[in-house]
Amino acid sequence: MADTAIAIGELSRRTGCNIETIRYYERIGLIPRAARRGRYRSYGATDVGRLLFVRRARELGFTLEEIAALLGIAIAGQVNCGEARDIAAAHLMGVRKRLADLKRMERVLAATVAACDRDDHAGCPLIDTLSIER
Repeated sequence: MADTAIAIGELSRRTGCNIETIRYYERIGLIPRAARRGRYRSYGATDVGRLLFVRRARELGFTLEEIAALLGIAIAGQVNCGEARDIAAAHLMGVRKRLADLKRMERVLAATVAACDRDDHAGCPLIDTLSIER
């Protein structure tokens, strides 16, 4: 089955990816440079799949470097699940660290808001909390 040529606007619609983002991904090599039909970029089904992969990986918080590494593994022919797993495991550790940081921030903010609600103090507990030297 031949790869049907589609324009960048159609690629954007199919993938939910902004046109300028598609151009940026081309510039940095995350997706291959499009073939040209005159002065217009021309994409195919493989480009749609690759861009969907990139967009979904970004939604999961993978960095562009991590995505490039994952794409490199996938393109290598024989997918090495161990390498992909290592990238995902490292990313998962980062996600868990951010979650712990967010939970800590939630506790501090909840306590500060509760102190504001009590209205039994001079000044503002939020401003006081943010002003403490750490």
